[in-house]
This record gives sequence, C-alpha cells and structure tokens, in this order.
Amino acid sequence: MNRQELIQQIKAKQSFLCVGLDTDLQKIPSHLHGAKDPIFEFNKEIIDQTADFAVAYKPNIAFYEALGPRGWESLAKTLEYIPKDIFTIADAKRGDIGNTSGLYAKAFFETMDFDSITVAPYMGVDSVGPFLEYAGKWVILLALTSNEGSHDFQVTTLQNGKPLYQEVLEKSSQWGSPDNMMYVVGATRGEKIGAVRKIVPDHFFLVPGVGAQGGSLQEVAKYGMNKNCGLLVNSSRGIIYAGKDKDFGKAARQEAKILQAEMADLLALYSEL
Repeated sequence: MNRQELIQQIKAKQSFLCVGLDTDLQKIPSHLHGAKDPIFEFNKEIIDQTADFAVAYKPNIAFYEALGPRGWESLAKTLEYIPKDIFTIADAKRGDIGNTSGLYAKAFFETMDFDSITVAPYMGVDSVGPFLEYAGKWVILLALTSNEGSHDFQVTTLQNGKPLYQEVLEKSSQWGSPDNMMYVVGATRGEKIGAVRKIVPDHFFLVPGVGAQGGSLQEVAKYGMNKNCGLLVNSSRGIIYAGKDKDFGKAARQEAKILQAEMADLLALYSEL
C-alpha cells in the first residue's frame, strides 16, 4: 500500500486507528478453545467487528511464533483474512545485517506479503536498507518508545548535545522517505511527540500506548498530527480484550467505534482531510 492509498483510507473512514492483534491463547474467551484454530477464530471475529473503523492491523509476531508451526499458520490465515484495502504491520522488531536482514525482508514482504514491518535501527543502515528495497512496502523504525527502559539509551545526551533518538531520526530520515518509512513514537510522551514531529514533519508515526498503557489520544493528535494526519494510533488490549464472553466481538466493536469517533473530531481539528 502506498502513501496516498493509506491517506485515502484515513480520509474515507475518518479514522487513524490501528488494531493490535496481540492474541494470547490464555486470554481469549474459553468457548474458542475447542476450535481447530482458536487464534484465527478470535482474530477473525475481531476483524469482522472492527474493519469499519480500522485503517491498519498489527499482529505482534511474538504471540504467533511462540506457538511454533501452528502459530505461523494462524498468522498466515489472519493476514489472508484482513481486507486488502487495510494496511498491515508485522510488529516483528527485526534488526540484523547483511543476508540475514535481506531474508527477514523477503520473509515478511514476499512470503507473507505484509505492507510494513517494525525494525530496530541500532545496527545502522545495514540493518534497514534491505527492507527499503521493496517498492510499496514500509519500514517502521523504532524512534522513541514508551517503555521504562527506553531511558537507558534513547534519551541519552550525546557529545554533540543531542539526545540519541534525535540523532537516529536525523540520520535514518536520509535512508528512506515519507513514502516508505514511518517511526514508532510512544503515546505516553506528549511533548516528545512534538519534538519528533519537528525533526520529521512529513513522516507517519505508529503510536502505541493509547488506552491500556495510559497514553492520551488528544495529546498524540495535538503534538503529532500533520495536514495528512500522519498518525496510526494503535490500541491492542483495550479493543481485543474489551469483552471476555461470547460477545467479545461486539465489545471490541464498541471500543473501536468510540476511538474512531474521537479520531474523526481530531482530524477535523488538526488535519486537512
């Protein structure tokens, strides 16, 4: 999916919602456990109920690969089921070099045909470049995350007086463009989102941390939105585990609908869509 197609989806749905498919076998409703593929049955219902409001789905690959071959099968079926006009993100956080990086790119962009993948930047251009060779595909680079340990490195001040995350943004923005590179920016860092936006004004941000992690959607839009929206805001637990019984899909739909309505108001306030 190219940039203009993604923007058109946001405009059409008046939404910049990404639903995270962090599907945990221990957390899905018990009535699904007897199904041949409980993970896929859960994901299928979530997709059916939220596709009206979501412009992206983001399976966290760890939840699938932890289950071995059957997990990869569930992932493949899920990816095939997602409507083709909805952006797909492999939340895999890969970050290696040389042939290994190239094979990761082939795995997620050719074999599985995801639209994008999250990538760690700290081995430099060698680890990112192979992913950028695929036309119509996106790298989503970890820039400024919201976990506690992010302070260990990301905000460390370098000898040139810049925090490390700023150096990563400035350097990596030369490798790709707003047409094939996005950045992960945590929602729990309101003013920091604004600082990142000043460095990369035209790139899309994938923003986790809204909802269960305490991030504010209003703060994210205030500091991070640009004229084309420029945001994909992810909600995982807050949507997919909103309900615990046979009506879990309806509960997920209600939560997604609430977020979409808020997003429509924010688009009218801060964007030109």
